[in-house]
Amino acid sequence: MSLALRKLLPKVYGLYFNGLCYVFPSRAARRAFDTFCKVRKGRVLPKQEAFLQNAMHTRENVQDHVLQTYHWEGKREPVLLIHGWESNSFRWHNLITHLRDSGFEIYAFDAPGHGYSTGNRLHVPLYTECVHHMVKKYKPRHIVGHSMGGMAILYTLYRFPDQCVEKIVTIGAPSEFKGFMTHFRDLLKLNDRMMTTLDAYLKRRFGFHVDEFSSARFAGNLPQRGLLFHDIRDTVAPFHASEQVHSRWSDSILVATEGLGHSMHQDEVNQQISDFLIT
Repeated sequence: MSLALRKLLPKVYGLYFNGLCYVFPSRAARRAFDTFCKVRKGRVLPKQEAFLQNAMHTRENVQDHVLQTYHWEGKREPVLLIHGWESNSFRWHNLITHLRDSGFEIYAFDAPGHGYSTGNRLHVPLYTECVHHMVKKYKPRHIVGHSMGGMAILYTLYRFPDQCVEKIVTIGAPSEFKGFMTHFRDLLKLNDRMMTTLDAYLKRRFGFHVDEFSSARFAGNLPQRGLLFHDIRDTVAPFHASEQVHSRWSDSILVATEGLGHSMHQDEVNQQISDFLIT
């Protein structure tokens, strides 16, 4: 696909949804949300295969999806790793080395539409059901999430409080769902009528309006200890997202970095995570 066509395509989608909204508003909202949730990359690459295949575990059925799980044995308490949008469990390979050196038992899984799991769409409520399933099955004492994975963890434990989880680590995690919707609106040039219709659709389907979905609000009553990493120059998820979560989370530590980017695969980050889970 040419660069010019890639730039034009979002506007074409926007015109279609804006027009359809006047005739079939529910259909417009459903199709717009499906477009928003479409996963376009994140499958396992050839260079990632060996690392993941050596740890392949069971395949779990959640919400009509088949999820690939991974397991690394250890004598310490189990840790569950939750990757972000358009990624897969390989993104944890550096952290896994640190955690294995410290003796932790490790579980991970590929989200719907990612890695070796089925599907081609993902949203936070669906990811929450997946995380909840894994928490119930593997009883992790600690959970680590990157980006959207961190947001899914906080929403999961808000909806399904679980006393087995003692510590949570988030890395570059967003907070407000409104930010995603604003970007989507601006990209497709959706009009106010379409955005109002989409908001009503989310309320009917998931039970919340766009403005109501906030990780900062979800963190307000968390009993777990938290460690939040966020780079002040993060261009994917704004730094103030973790500031807001930290301000509401009574037992959390915010680590502000500069120049480490959004992914944060660096050894110093991974060592701090391992040390936090040990203490």
